[in-house]
Amino acid sequence: MKKVSMVQKVGSWAFIAGLLIAVVAGFWPIGPAVTSVLIVLGLVVGFLNVTGAETQSFLFASVSLVIVASLGGNVLSSIQAVGPVLQNIFSTIVLFVLPATIVVCLKAIYALASEE
Repeated sequence: MKKVSMVQKVGSWAFIAGLLIAVVAGFWPIGPAVTSVLIVLGLVVGFLNVTGAETQSFLFASVSLVIVASLGGNVLSSIQAVGPVLQNIFSTIVLFVLPATIVVCLKAIYALASEE
């Protein structure tokens, strides 16, 4: 059985908590407290949960999510009953993933710059 470090556990729980909060918060207008929590959890995920080997896959997935969320907003807004809710859910998920993406990007740039 593979041993999981405390850091990996914190990163995994931060990801699960952030995703759940983002989805639930998508049903209502969010305030500054929820926004701050999502940003902090995103930073924790970026620092603790994404390893060097996962960087490229994470960045590809997060960029795809941002593109789909931004372009899909027009399509989703045309769906009468659930469109606005889905659009809000995508927006809060992006709010959670974006700080993690910035951290992982900076870590990847640093790794590239420090290679000899």
